[in-house]
This record gives sequence, structure tokens and C-alpha cells, in this order.
Amino acid sequence: MKVRRGTEMDTCCAGPSPNRELSRRELLNSVGAGLGGIALAHLLNSARVFGAASHGERGALGGPHFPPKAKRVIYLFMSGGPSQLETFDYKPLLNERNGQELPESVRMGQRLTGMTGNQAQLPLAGSIFKFRQQGQCGAWVSDLLPHTAKIVDDLCIVRSMHTEAINHDPAITFFQTGSQISGRPSIGAWVHYGLGSDNENLPAFVVLITKKKADQPLYSRLWGTGFLPSRYQGVQFRSGRDPVLYLNNPDGISDGSRRLMLDRLRELHEFERQAPADEEIDTRIAQYEMAYRMQTSVPEVMDTSKEPDQVFELYGPDSRKPGTFAANCLLARRLAERGVKFIQLYHQGWDHHGNLPSGIRTLCQETDQPAAALIRDLKSRSLLEDTLVVWGGEFGRTNYSQGKLTADDYGRDHHPRCFTMWTAGGGSKPGLIYGETCEFGYNVVKDPVHVHDFQATLLHLLGVDHERLTYLYQGRRFRLTDVHGKVVEKLLA
Repeated sequence: MKVRRGTEMDTCCAGPSPNRELSRRELLNSVGAGLGGIALAHLLNSARVFGAASHGERGALGGPHFPPKAKRVIYLFMSGGPSQLETFDYKPLLNERNGQELPESVRMGQRLTGMTGNQAQLPLAGSIFKFRQQGQCGAWVSDLLPHTAKIVDDLCIVRSMHTEAINHDPAITFFQTGSQISGRPSIGAWVHYGLGSDNENLPAFVVLITKKKADQPLYSRLWGTGFLPSRYQGVQFRSGRDPVLYLNNPDGISDGSRRLMLDRLRELHEFERQAPADEEIDTRIAQYEMAYRMQTSVPEVMDTSKEPDQVFELYGPDSRKPGTFAANCLLARRLAERGVKFIQLYHQGWDHHGNLPSGIRTLCQETDQPAAALIRDLKSRSLLEDTLVVWGGEFGRTNYSQGKLTADDYGRDHHPRCFTMWTAGGGSKPGLIYGETCEFGYNVVKDPVHVHDFQATLLHLLGVDHERLTYLYQGRRFRLTDVHGKVVEKLLA
């Protein structure tokens, strides 16, 4: 049996693969005296000192590659693809040429979806909403976003995002995992795997989904672990009596009985671990123990009843309604305060193929005030400087109308060629408007930012070199940014 020497790469990459040399860690595990046993003992001891100070866990990297600007991420994902032409990318030429055909010199034969590919005409559609320059940075912001308009000097607005996918599922999967094909670890799972956790009583990766009906479903694989150990998957917190499914003790089961059951289960797992090492056994042990500790920590973080009235007023009236985007933004701040490293909020419904003016007006009313309030709230608590907040969807919308164009109604199809996202805090540069699209709002003409560039920059702000956070699987070292992507230095403060 050969043992591979530890190298810098080996400390960044791990993972089982058949027919390969064992690492020192796997060798130790295989003889029953590995690091997993040490971790198990720590878990059991800390569980018995219930309520002791949280100190989290180390990630596979052992620490950041370089000093991080951000300690945590709050990612506001607007699922469905919000229209940049109704929010941040002002294009008066579209109003001037409203109803005219999209010039072929602008489209240049680029592919369309099946929803507009067979339209006889592609009439340009100007936004019916007014735009105004806001803040010292002079960013153009739609009247749909009056609260966001007041904080633009805290935002880093990227108008030159572009992606490769043209339909929802592969586009969302690409943003969340770095691949259009499902099966890769999600961005939150990568962060948890590499950097560990700052709170042993709460998951490092939490998911909050707005409670509403929407056409496009969200799949749990978007916050899954792919080929990483399952302990790194996101944990969905729900509104209602049971925020985390199957967490509470069944009727008739006391905390003492639960503890005894976990102790006996641990003994069975230890017996199983005497066979050739399987890291999923350690994962199961860790997850059972985490669930035990979460029985106290989750109700505490979900209980917003002690928040002062001015906080609810800041986030808006919906913040008192569990499951709304506003309530989830408030919960995101509470989770950030408690050291949760990656907090993912999903808000669905931005897929406006028709009836766009009415639809986007409703969604902006649901999200504008809470998102701006989150920035203000974090800033007032000195949390914004080391919390990276991200806002955006999976792609943008076309500059032409899908379906019939009227004076007050139109729709827009999917558009991967250009769209807008913003970030705030966590070392991103405030008051910056980065990138530029053509006067038709169809193509990026300056400073393009690819999805992998965005992911590389996010990891960089967390102190991680995206090329060195990898995992060995089936003979290949995988990473979030696949085989390319670069840090966009100009987005950094």
C-alpha cells in the first residue's frame, strides 16, 4: 500500500477515487485511528456541553489562502431572469425606436429560444418605466426600485454579465454550480467544504425560499453537494411550525431519550467504521449531532418577535409575514450575525414572457424595500464590511417583445448575452457602475463578466483562490469555475 505525501494541492483537494494511492488521512481512517475518530469525539463532547460557545469547524483548506474581505455571503437569487431593461440598464434608444424591427447587424444571427425563434417580427420594446440618475455615482435606476435607488452608492452594479445558457434550468444550475449539467456541488457547498463553519450549532449553508407560487420550480440539487460529502449541502429553513423538517422530537420523546438514542447510534456507526473507511459514516454522525444541537439554535434564530418595531418598519410590512422575501431578508441578517457562512435566498417569478409591466411591478414591490433594508441593516450593525451581498438572476431579457407589443403591455424572452447584477459590502467596490452594453441593450461592448468570472471573484473576496479549491473525483480535480474564470480586480474595493 502506498501513501501519498501531503502537498499544497492535497490540502486543497480531497475525495475518494477508486484505484488510486491512499492519502495519509485515508490510511489513518482505514486502521480506525483517523482524524474522523478525533472529530467524532469532539462532536460528542461538544454535544453534551449543550449551549456552550460556538467555534465551528475547519474546512478542507485549513483556512483562507489569503486575508479575506468577506466572512460570509448573502445571495439574493431572483429566479426567472429579471429584466435589466426595466431595472438598471437604461436604453432610451429603445423608446425612440419602439416597434421597429431588431436590426440584423445587432443580433448577428445569435440564437433565440423556441418561444420567439418563429416570430415573424422582433419589434424593439422600450421600457414604460422612467429612469433617473441616483446617488453620487450617478447610476441609472428605474422608478420601480425607489428604495434601491437610495443605496446605490453602497452598490457595485455590473451591467455586463453574460452567460452560456438560454433556458432556465441549465442557466440557474450554471450559476449555482458552475456547470449547466446537474451533478456538481453548489457554490454554498464549495464554500462550506473549503472554509468550514463559524458556528457549530447552525449549518454553514442555509437556504430560504420565498413562499409563493411560481411557474419555474427550484430543485434541491441547486443547493446540493454533487460529489462532495453530503454534510456540505444547504439546509432549507421553512416558515411554519417546523422550520427544518424532521428536526423536532416526535411526541413522547424527550431530549434525554434522544441523547440516549444518538449515543447507541454512535456505537453502531463506530462498529461500522471498523470496516474500510467511508467518509459518509462520519457525515451521518455529524449530521445527527448537528440536528440535535439545532433543536435549540433554530427556534432561537427563527424567532423574530423580539426585534424592535423599527426593524420591521425598515424591511416593510411583509417582514411580519413568515415566508415572504422581506421576512427572509430579516432572517438572513439574523443568520449572518450568528456566523452562518453562506445564506441563499431564492425569490421566484421573474420570468416575464408576457404581461411584463404588471408582473415586474409586483415583484419589485415584494423585493425592493427588503433588499435595500438588508444593506442598511447590515451597515448599521457594522456587518456590511465583511458580508458580501449579491443580487441577480440567471440571465437577462431581450430588447424586443415576445408576442404582441402594445402601448402598455409587452413581454421579453430569455437573453444570455447581457444582464445586470449587483453586489454590496464584503470588499466589493461601492458606488461602481461596471461594464457597458450597446445602445440597443443587446450585446456587451465593454468589460464583459462571465459567470465563472463572477464565481472566481466571489471566492476571492472570501480569501479563496478559485483554482486551488478543488476536489478529486473520478480521476479529475473539479472546481467551481471548471477550467476557466478570472477574478475581476476592478470590482474589488
